[in-house]
Amino acid sequence: MVNTTHTSYCADDRSYFSLLKRDINRKAADAGFGLKKLGELDIIVAEMTSNLLKHAERGELLVCIAGEKNHEYIELICIDNGPGISDLDKVMVDGMSTKGTLGNGLGSIKRLSDYFDIYSLKDWGTILLCRIFKNSVSEKESSKRVIIRSLVVAKPGEIVSGDGNIYKITPDYFKILVADGLGHGIHANDAFIAAAAAFKICPYHDPVEIIKFIHESIKKTRGVVGTVAVYDFKNKVWNLAGVGNINTGMMNYQMVRNSMSYNGIIGHNIPNTMKSLVVASLDFQQMIFCSDGLKTRWDSSKYLGINKCDLTIFAAALYKDYARKTDDMSIVICKV
Repeated sequence: MVNTTHTSYCADDRSYFSLLKRDINRKAADAGFGLKKLGELDIIVAEMTSNLLKHAERGELLVCIAGEKNHEYIELICIDNGPGISDLDKVMVDGMSTKGTLGNGLGSIKRLSDYFDIYSLKDWGTILLCRIFKNSVSEKESSKRVIIRSLVVAKPGEIVSGDGNIYKITPDYFKILVADGLGHGIHANDAFIAAAAAFKICPYHDPVEIIKFIHESIKKTRGVVGTVAVYDFKNKVWNLAGVGNINTGMMNYQMVRNSMSYNGIIGHNIPNTMKSLVVASLDFQQMIFCSDGLKTRWDSSKYLGINKCDLTIFAAALYKDYARKTDDMSIVICKV
């Protein structure tokens, strides 16, 4: 499974809203969504942009088509820097409004979405997450052995991102590569695609051996920096190794500890000797991988109660506060 890139839409100009809605509709139509789903999508986008206009100082929509085969969905993440919502349960009730309107916005968005989540902090803002499935709704998260959420946004002005991730799940292992092609644009994306193709066919289970396999396979590209993580279901341990500036945070409910990568560029020069880091899942349940499009120092403790939300909400909160927005950006969160 290879991730997809989120398209960023700046939503602070009312005159742009109709074009925004049309482009998102076209994205879903091109992916094969039916007329009923497209109509519901239009209403959701209209309600989101209306809420941004009424309540927020400025806003942004992140949109992508994602999901496994036969479980594809369109994901919409609405991020604002407004005053926040003090009582989420109250504003979800139809008829509740703080601006003298009909007050059907959030309730409508939730009803029309196959999946809905929301997070808000006073004087910080609000993040809305919606997913509309093309066909059937995917399996429940509780039934999955690993939950993976990624947020990938291309550098402003670029159509594709050089950042990305690819993962494989077998009965014994979960394996993931998070990589950043050097530079940005199409050539950086080509380097990531080559690394992903090598990862897909690599037979090894040790992250160091996987990195060496990818290194030999992508020497004709401009190269990538990347981290490989392998989770052993039987022994309940993570094995990690990285080359270059992919920041890896090992997280539990109390703290985040960083894992150091080796210097080098996969495809050009990597150390002759490397060793994987072994981490028990009892110590750290989540792994967070961030490219250099995100500032190195970030504070997860500021997001009170966010651990109750979808992991995409957490990724969007980090993006909101710490994205450089001058380069490709990726955040990947894995939870076992």
